[in-house]
Amino acid sequence: MPQIIFLPHEELCPDGVVIEVEKGKTICDAALENGIEIEHACEKSCACTTCHVYIREGMESLNENTESEDDMLDKAWGLDPDSRLSCQAIVGDEDLVIEIPKYTINMVSENH
Repeated sequence: MPQIIFLPHEELCPDGVVIEVEKGKTICDAALENGIEIEHACEKSCACTTCHVYIREGMESLNENTESEDDMLDKAWGLDPDSRLSCQAIVGDEDLVIEIPKYTINMVSENH
């Protein structure tokens, strides 16, 4: 089974986390199932950017971006070439290294 290595994030996983995940699962679902409370304001329907992550290693093993995902990513805080929406990025055969951005754009979050 591939592993996802979440780099340290001040609030969500201060020490970083390594999890094993089944191929075919989204990064967002894998994170949530393992106690990493990544935001997902649109309930994982590709209608916001709150689950935006950076794929630091393993990008080539993920499914390709859809046009809808690319349109949403254009609105993400801190967009870079390694950006994906974790609700749309499906784990393949390779291990992944994920960085969760420090900030997210979520106008309706009760946590802000």
